[in-house]
Amino acid sequence: MTTLITRDELRAAIDAGTVTVVDALGGDYWAKQHLPGAVPLAPTEVAERAAELLPDRAAAIVTYCSNVACPNSGQVADQLGRLGYGNVRKYREGIEDWVGAGLPTEVA
Repeated sequence: MTTLITRDELRAAIDAGTVTVVDALGGDYWAKQHLPGAVPLAPTEVAERAAELLPDRAAAIVTYCSNVACPNSGQVADQLGRLGYGNVRKYREGIEDWVGAGLPTEVA
């Protein structure tokens, strides 16, 4: 099971520039709105694109999707773990929680 990260911990890591954030919804969802600096990587793209988007397998990575009910962040985190990424956490509450807290987002 992937270790979880809280909103406050994630915000601090983003502000400090110590984490790579992965939007597990990808595509159009990412383009419309994503966490600051997030890269798009849907579950169906992990095997093909992970090495390109996430070259450092030791880097701190956090996956997220829309909310607690969305399985994508867990699926991406699990796949990254199987590919040898050793420092992957999941922001379970997702972008709905982030936006609900009034935190900034970006658009493509």
